[in-house]
Order: sequence, then C-alpha cells, then structure tokens
Amino acid sequence: MTSSSKIAVRELPLFPLPDVVLFPTRPLPLHVFEYRYRIMMNTILESDRRFGVLMVDPVKGTIANVGCCAEIIHHQKLQDDRMKMLTLGQQRFRVLEYVREKPYRVGLVEWIEDQPPTSDLRPLASDVEQLLRDVVRLSAKLTEQNIELPEDLPDLPVELSYWVASNLYGVAQEQQSLLEMLDTEARLQRESEILTSTRNHLAARTVLKDTFNQKL
Repeated sequence: MTSSSKIAVRELPLFPLPDVVLFPTRPLPLHVFEYRYRIMMNTILESDRRFGVLMVDPVKGTIANVGCCAEIIHHQKLQDDRMKMLTLGQQRFRVLEYVREKPYRVGLVEWIEDQPPTSDLRPLASDVEQLLRDVVRLSAKLTEQNIELPEDLPDLPVELSYWVASNLYGVAQEQQSLLEMLDTEARLQRESEILTSTRNHLAARTVLKDTFNQKL
C-alpha cells in the first residue's frame, strides 16, 4: 500500500438518515436526540468534528454504501443532552467495511471524487443553470409566490451539480444515484433531463392556469 492510499482510507463514524442525501459543499442542519448518536456527536466534537452521512431507504431498510462526510460547523446543546447542529458536506466516500456497529456504526471508508473532465463543461453547466432559472420562474408564477435563486449560486460545474442535486425534493433515490456518479458531465446531463421534464410540466400547468383565469 502506498502512502497516498493510506491517506485516502480512514475510519469514520457513520450517521444513517432516512431519505437524506448530503452533497459536498451543502449544509445539513440536524437535531440529534437518540442516545447512541448523542454519544457519537460528543465524541466527534472532541476530535475532528467529522462523520459520515448515509442514506437509509425507509421502505427496504437498506443503508447506502456511498455517502458524504459532514463537518460540524456549529452546535448547541439542549436539555436532556439533545443537540442542534449545523453541518457542512465535505468529501464523498465509499464504505469498505464496518469496523463496529455499537453503540454506533463506524466504517472503514475510502474517499471518492469525480474523474477529471475530458471536455469543457461550462456550456453544459450554463444550460443547467438556465433550466433551473426557468423552473424557479414558472414555480413562482404558478404558486404566486416570490421564489428566487440565491445570489451565490455556484458557477463552477462540479459545485453547481452538487447544488442542483441537493435541492431536488422527494426523490432521495435519484439523489443517491447522482451522489454515486463519478462523472460531472453525466451528473449535469441527468440534472438537465430532470429539470427539462420539470420545466415542461410546470409550463403546461401554467398555460392551463392562464387559460382558466382568462375564462373567469
């Protein structure tokens, strides 16, 4: 084993969460109340403040094999030793094996990252951003609410792909698939397909709403 591969593998406390997929650079607020995870967080706070988040399929009861490391940015201890905390997604990882499972899971993990792109991904990222803006605009019109994208929306392809993936709602399995992809272009292409379908659906509903309102 080379020295670089030694650095790439480590033990990591693991926090399985139902239908929650964390992505690099994205925030995840948590309310920790289970006894075993209170123990875990207190231990983590005394070390490097990092743990792994893994998506649990609540129907099948299975735990994903690929997750994202979270770093505790801020924490507040409440009564009964419960905690509120804000964490931030760091590197993705793959679980190689479970080192132990009690009182909480600890896994031997390897870090994973996207392969270097073979072409300029900025045009594709720009298309995805425009689709995102179309979806937000149509959603705002349909719901008659003021919905806006953040001013600090990432413009780099990899970070944008994580932002879009983390903001898909109600599709944890799709998010998990996007998390596991090791190709930025493939992730952006899939997000383009999802956003195009969403935009077309919202556009059709907007036309129906406008037609209905005109008849009133």
